[in-house]
Amino acid sequence: MTTVTQVEESNFETLLASEKLVVVDFTAKWCGPCRKITPFMEEIAKTYEDSVEVVKVDVDQSKPLAKKYGIRSIPAVLFFKNADVVETIVGVQPYEKFISTIDKFI
Repeated sequence: MTTVTQVEESNFETLLASEKLVVVDFTAKWCGPCRKITPFMEEIAKTYEDSVEVVKVDVDQSKPLAKKYGIRSIPAVLFFKNADVVETIVGVQPYEKFISTIDKFI
């Protein structure tokens, strides 16, 4: 079973070099709304495992990354293609919104 792994600043740039679409969930342990989209991210990781890399970044542990990408509200899900941000979804949104965004870029 594919799960969403947590990444740190040290391996973030390497991850973005992936040919896959990279979905990054900026989150925090204390964030209630973040926990609401966790099942969405797990399902996306499982369903799209061949074409999408899904990871999470804890904003408390990786403050420089959160700052670099202008994360002010969480959950914030950034979609990267060829190391560039191609879409951002902030807040709890319907599962279908995440899927339609992924389908645009794969």
